[in-house]
Amino acid sequence: MTSILTNGAALTVLQNINQVQRDLEATQGRISSGMRVKSAADNAAYWSIATTMRSDNSSLSSVKDALGVGSATLDVASSALNSTVDIVSQIKAKLVAAREPGLDRAKVQAEIGQLQNTLKSISDAASFSAENWLSQDSSIAGYNANKTIVASFSRTTTEVSVGTIDLDTSSMKLFDSNDQSGIVDRDRTIGGTTISLATIDISALTDSTADQQTLDDFISIADQALGDISTAASSIGSARHRVSMQQDFVSTLMDSITTGIGQLVDADMTRESTRLQALQAQQQLGIQSLSIANSSSQQILKLFGG
Repeated sequence: MTSILTNGAALTVLQNINQVQRDLEATQGRISSGMRVKSAADNAAYWSIATTMRSDNSSLSSVKDALGVGSATLDVASSALNSTVDIVSQIKAKLVAAREPGLDRAKVQAEIGQLQNTLKSISDAASFSAENWLSQDSSIAGYNANKTIVASFSRTTTEVSVGTIDLDTSSMKLFDSNDQSGIVDRDRTIGGTTISLATIDISALTDSTADQQTLDDFISIADQALGDISTAASSIGSARHRVSMQQDFVSTLMDSITTGIGQLVDADMTRESTRLQALQAQQQLGIQSLSIANSSSQQILKLFGG
């Protein structure tokens, strides 16, 4: 039936045009944003998963920063310990040299004293971000020799957890101003001699048998301290290697999560470009079809023409 009140063909075409327009706007939105899932309305499941993954990635970014700070702290401590090894080796060498009869041990002690002062200054300077693992004061409120470095963030179906790398600095501190329990300032007993590396003084020693024995004890004490410092440096080195590996892992994990998020929510630009061209063609054809459908009313008028 042909009617001048209702143009069914035009209405059908108009519905198609409106649908094409909605699809066109959605496609243009995906192209402009680069995302096919921008909100929960686009795909609730993918949006929820991607939001959680983005939150986890943000937490991993904080873990990466914490590892960077921990790595820097370990580097400072490692550099200080390496310098300390050289200085203690010099002290030991000078003690061995002082074993020579007739040597002016007061002058040798002047050099040893300077090296002892250098040990203290290096330890005090080995600080990063207000953390000093080599020169400590165990009397400070809240003191804890166990240091932790945030190393990981993980999620299970029921909970999240933060992993740490733990390091006991009680065996690697050089000085403790509270109880002198550091490697350098604690008393050691060798033979009949009890003294710390920091307080060794040979200026009053003579060539007597007893003093020569004391000097031998000093050498053994310096050697023992050197061994403890080497062990501490090895522990720091092992922790530094572990932190480095964890940094690489966290960086790789963040990249993998970012890629996974992209797989869920990123738009396929090649497909969207092709879809855009198809929709634009459909829109143009729809407009032409609407024009044809609307022209039917004009054809009816010709039936009544004179």
